[in-house]
Amino acid sequence: MIGGRLGGGLDSGLPVRAEINVTSLVDVAFTLLVIFMITAPILQGGVEVAIPKAPSAPLQVAEGLVITVDRDGQIYVDDDVFTREEFAATIVQMVERKGGPTVYVRGDRDVPYGSVLWVIGTLKESEIDAVSLIADPDTDR
Repeated sequence: MIGGRLGGGLDSGLPVRAEINVTSLVDVAFTLLVIFMITAPILQGGVEVAIPKAPSAPLQVAEGLVITVDRDGQIYVDDDVFTREEFAATIVQMVERKGGPTVYVRGDRDVPYGSVLWVIGTLKESEIDAVSLIADPDTDR
């Protein structure tokens, strides 16, 4: 072969670059970051209530049943809503099924005092003694 190149059209005169194109990888990473930032607050779960502030120590994570009373006086056990009659009739079974040592009561700061007191009284009548109230730590002091 005179003046020809071996290998046919393999050498087109352009330099070969052994680099990885990371632009699409970075785009995917940033997209996932935005998705996680948006969905993380939603994944916390539970009933949304405005917890009152009180001089208290931060809550240690433990197993237990969480009872929430929202500003309308609705009673939630974890995420399920109960009437007062349903709550009083089933609270003992729910505590036994959950198996935690403590029942945690969360009350919205705008809920009437009597609604939270009724929940605590019902727990005491059901001979559930390990009851804790949840409050946000008061950091203004």
